[in-house]
Amino acid sequence: MSATMTIDVSEDKWGLTEEQRMIRQMVRDFAVSVVEPKAAHIDKTQEFPVETFKEMAELGLLGIPIPEQYGGAGLDYICYAITVEEIARVCASTALSLAAHTSLVCLPLSNFGNEAQKQKYLTQVASGKVLGAYGLTEPNAGSDAGGTETRAEKKGDKWILNGSKIFITNANYAQIYVATAKTSKEMGTKGISAFIFERNTPGFSLGPKDEKLGMRGSDWGTLIFEDAEIPEENLLGELGQGFKYFMKTLDSGRISIGALGVGIAQGCLDKALQYAKERKQFGRAISEFQAIQFMLADMAVEIEAARHLVYNAARLRDAGMPYGKEASMAKLFASEVASRAANKAVQIHGGYGYTKDFPVERYLRDAKLCEIGEGTSEIQRMVIARHLLQQ
Repeated sequence: MSATMTIDVSEDKWGLTEEQRMIRQMVRDFAVSVVEPKAAHIDKTQEFPVETFKEMAELGLLGIPIPEQYGGAGLDYICYAITVEEIARVCASTALSLAAHTSLVCLPLSNFGNEAQKQKYLTQVASGKVLGAYGLTEPNAGSDAGGTETRAEKKGDKWILNGSKIFITNANYAQIYVATAKTSKEMGTKGISAFIFERNTPGFSLGPKDEKLGMRGSDWGTLIFEDAEIPEENLLGELGQGFKYFMKTLDSGRISIGALGVGIAQGCLDKALQYAKERKQFGRAISEFQAIQFMLADMAVEIEAARHLVYNAARLRDAGMPYGKEASMAKLFASEVASRAANKAVQIHGGYGYTKDFPVERYLRDAKLCEIGEGTSEIQRMVIARHLLQQ
């Protein structure tokens, strides 16, 4: 199916409700008309699509799973996954920034914040009035998130933070941040807490922007804390519970990265199908050659499987059931499917696929991040195995 084709909203192929199908159509229309025309430009220039995010805020897309009373759309996680998927289908950079804002900032504020914090901060990010960023990864704490070295010391009515966070999505455009820091050296992961802070926090600054292989239209940056002063009331949740909070947050985030992978893979199939029908060699369309047909068939099968895994994890979350294993499965499989689909799409395009004249080159670069962000593929396999061994 081409990215520009209209969906039959009566279709119930994946067991979606009418509301979920309507969300898919609305987001796809927006993605095709607004997001896709800018995708190549923001990839080339690394220019963050500020105006696009303003339009997404107006549509209520920046707080889809957040209750309406806090500025969100009050929709389920399936609707959120669908939104990420449809945006990623045409521009993974935009989808990544959307996912980081929603999964990593809106959700922890909603799940662990007190009422005052929700009113002050969640209402702003969920409504899209401001963008959010989440600080977890550090120079010496990537896959080993429990190795956090950023420190927080209580002095009077403030927490004083020192350290840094790297590879932070939305860092340079966010106004509200959530970050982790060690509040006790002796308690291991139970000595890590989470904090909310604003861009104008004394002692907080931003490092240089990162030059990236892919996802170039999604802003990344470094958060620097030099005796940064955060009010004591901005401790998120309970002291020492930050590690537990971000583990739960990453479970939800992995569903959205799975959706991101599905979207990239579907975009690759869309473009490969279109090209294969148009490109002629040896006097006929290359879509008539079995070698091309087999690649297209393999892509389609894996994308369908990945989509079912993502939707299953989202449904479990919506039902209030355990979903950690399923989220890791969805993220792992969909991420690797995205990379395989991008490779096949470039192969189908041949030499043209290796140029920037065709979007599959961008999809190939973008797809790789899905296997790294919010827990590498290796970490996902560890998580899945741990669940299996505990049964």
